Amino acid sequence: MSKVDQCKTAYEIMDRKDISTPPTLLTVREVAELLRVHQRTAYRLITGGSIRAIKIGSQWRVPEQALLDFINSGWQDAVSRDTGKSGPQQYKLPLE
Repeated sequence: MSKVDQCKTAYEIMDRKDISTPPTLLTVREVAELLRVHQRTAYRLITGGSIRAIKIGSQWRVPEQALLDFINSGWQDAVSRDTGKSGPQQYKLPLE
């Protein structure tokens, strides 16, 4: 493939994407504040791969949609765990 063909392909890809509005990128601190967790917890979620992020230089940035996906997956996991239960389990303590 020639360089001209590669450039045409790159321009076609850019034309298909809406690059007029870049995604909102959040810092680790902002993610922590939104999730109401400590910054270290947010950093662990990002570096562990639970929250998709990109590294720019030495700093992590999280696309807003990736944070929303993480939150939605948490809701879906909670709902799927609750569907198998018939009700809350209660443990009775001896009254003696």
